[in-house]
Amino acid sequence: MIVGVYGKVVHKEDSELYLAFFQQLEKKGINIYVYESYLKELEEILDLKNSNFIPFTKKKGLPKDTKLLFTFGGDGTILSTVAYIKGSNIPIVGINTGRLGFLATFQKNEFLKELSEILDGNCSISERSVLEVKSNFHKFLPYAINEAAVMRKDTTSMITIEAYVDNLFLNTFWADGLIISTPTGSTGYSLSCGGPIIYPKADIVVITPICPHNLNVRPLILKDDVEIRLKVHSRSEKYSLCLDSRYNTIGIDDEIIIKKAPFKIKIVKYNNYSYFKNLREKLKWGTDSRN
Repeated sequence: MIVGVYGKVVHKEDSELYLAFFQQLEKKGINIYVYESYLKELEEILDLKNSNFIPFTKKKGLPKDTKLLFTFGGDGTILSTVAYIKGSNIPIVGINTGRLGFLATFQKNEFLKELSEILDGNCSISERSVLEVKSNFHKFLPYAINEAAVMRKDTTSMITIEAYVDNLFLNTFWADGLIISTPTGSTGYSLSCGGPIIYPKADIVVITPICPHNLNVRPLILKDDVEIRLKVHSRSEKYSLCLDSRYNTIGIDDEIIIKKAPFKIKIVKYNNYSYFKNLREKLKWGTDSRN
């Protein structure tokens, strides 16, 4: 069996978790691929001199027969894995060593108890839709699990965004920006801008304006099989395109086309996982003493 391990920052206080995790994998004779820069950080903190870990990079990627990709961090760590797995269908196991953790639902103090079940395949899989974004002139990693957002850049003035759905004119938004969110991303940036919470299995996207000048402009829900085209006008010659946590600078002469990607991301959950329970806990619903 082959598994991958990915992270951004190694926390010293989690040293025992890392050691116990790797020991369990090695006992089962599992081949372990670790993201190159993350492996270097782990080696600085842990005694891994006798390990047989194989480094992988964005260029090399993971072997096609990788069974699982374990991520240590928060939701942002999971979002960044799209650069490495893309449409490979490798399921992601998110261990939450970060803060909120909507996607990284395995808590670090409980994860090791679930590890054997996960490796044996005794777990559930949640499939999440992905956005694919293209531009006329710029090249970038075109995928986003949470959202694609266009925003003002180098100016405090609002921008004007012409939006088309399947080549039919939708509206001209006067705002600081516009968010196109998946159901997964509905609890992120879109939510903070007044967007709705969307059940992950729903086949929809939501368009949420960022600080719109027209107060009667509200988030709009669409079927996710549409193609959305955006044209930005600004006092600046540039604007920002944010794909999850990745920022790109785009010229105002460039149009952005957003549609559903031809693949989904697979997130591993424990068998009795409840999306609604997770939602209540993360958003602190029901904290009123009357509940």
